Amino acid sequence: VQLQASGGGLVQAGGSLRLSCTASELTFSIYVIAWFRQAPGKEREFVAAVRWNGSATRYSASAQGRFTITGDGAKNTVYLQMNSLEPEDTAVYYCAVRSGIVPLLTPSTYNYWGQGTQVTVSS
Repeated sequence: VQLQASGGGLVQAGGSLRLSCTASELTFSIYVIAWFRQAPGKEREFVAAVRWNGSATRYSASAQGRFTITGDGAKNTVYLQMNSLEPEDTAVYYCAVRSGIVPLLTPSTYNYWGQGTQVTVSS
């Protein structure tokens, strides 16, 4: 399984970015893809997740109302639309995949990880 994350960059506070995560060589047909982020000196934290068929999503409190996670099953790609970005959103964003149907919050429950993409929000 390989995950390719992209779309990070530098944006001013209040701006938007869209991250993409494309999965390839998947070995399971039922799965959840999630986004996590990790800021310097902090633990990796959950941001959002979506079930493979889009039937369920889950957001962290900080992402709720500002970020939207969607999936394109035909392309095995998940998008994270991030609006109203704040300097506190600055981090490396990682996508990850786990088999199963439940969008869990804990990083250790995800089987495979992408390489990460940097998001920097300036004030």
